[in-house]
Amino acid sequence: MSRQNSGKKASKYKASSGIKASKPTVLLLGFLLILVGVFGILYNPSGSAGAEASWEVSEAGTLTFPDREEPVFSVQEIEDTYAPENSDTLKLLSFESRGQKTQALLRIPANSSSSPGLVLLPGAGISKEVEQGLAVELSKMGYATLTPDQRNLGSINIDRDFEFFKAGLEPLEYTMVYDALKASDVLAFQPEVDPERLAILGESNGGRLAVLACALNPSLKGVIVISTAGYGTENSDSALANDSEAYRFSRSIDPNTYFETLPPAKFVQIHSFNDTVISHDQALRTFALAREPKAMYNVTEETHGYTASMRPYLEKELALILK
Repeated sequence: MSRQNSGKKASKYKASSGIKASKPTVLLLGFLLILVGVFGILYNPSGSAGAEASWEVSEAGTLTFPDREEPVFSVQEIEDTYAPENSDTLKLLSFESRGQKTQALLRIPANSSSSPGLVLLPGAGISKEVEQGLAVELSKMGYATLTPDQRNLGSINIDRDFEFFKAGLEPLEYTMVYDALKASDVLAFQPEVDPERLAILGESNGGRLAVLACALNPSLKGVIVISTAGYGTENSDSALANDSEAYRFSRSIDPNTYFETLPPAKFVQIHSFNDTVISHDQALRTFALAREPKAMYNVTEETHGYTASMRPYLEKELALILK
C-alpha cells in the first residue's frame, strides 16, 4: 500500500468520526510521512523502506541470501595508470548490487584468453586503485582479478549494523558480502576468464568478507586470506550468550561460523608473527577451527597486509587451488 493511499484512508476515517483536520495538521502529517520515507531509504542499505528482507540468519547465526539473478554490468577499457610499464588489459566495470552501481577494476594478464580469476577484496580504508599493487603481482602469476569498490571503503560499524539487524534492516556488512558475491558472478561472465577456475582473496577485513562469500558461493574453488582472523564469537561471554539477537548477529558476521560449510573450497591463511593489527594468536585460533583442505603460512615482518615475502606461498597455493 502506498503512503498516498494510507493518507487517504486516514482522512476518510477522520471524516467519518466527525473530526475535521485543519490544513496545518494535514501539511504536518504529510511532512512527517515524507520524513519517514526519506529516513527509511537512507538507513535501509538493502533498498526502499518497508521492502521485504532479502537475507536470512539461522538460529545458529548463519547468513544466507536467495538465489542471485544474472549479473547486469557495463565494461569500459581504460589506460593502465597503476602499472604503466605493464602490458595488462585494465577495464572499469560497473555492476548492479543491492540497488546501487558498484565499480570494479578488472585486470587481465597480457596475452591471455582464458585466465583463472580472483575476486580481490582490499582491507578497510583501501581503494580498488591502491589494491592494484597486489593485482599486478597476481597478474604476473597469470591470474585475472576483479577488485570492487567496497561500500564505506570496507570499514564497518558493528554497533550500528546490530541496530539495523534488530530493526529488520540489512546491515552494511551483509551488503558488502552480497557485493562480493555479485562480483564473483560478474567475473565469471568475462570472456577472458575461465568461469570454472575462480577463487577469492581478501586482505584484513576484506579477508573476513571473503570467507563468507566463498562459503555462500559453491562455484569458488577456495579463499585466501591475508592478515585476518575471525572475531572469536564461538567463545561468547555470558552476556552475549544470554542475548539471542546479539548472538545470532555476532555469529553471522564471524568467518569462524562458516568453516563447516566452506569445504570442498580450500582455506588458506597467510599471516605475520608480528602483525601490527590482528595478532598471530587470533589467526591461529581461526585456523584451528577451519576444516580440511586448509593451509597456513607465516612471515616475520612487523606489518599488516601483503608483503613480498608472502608471494611464494601465494603463488604455490593459487596453483593448487586453480590448477
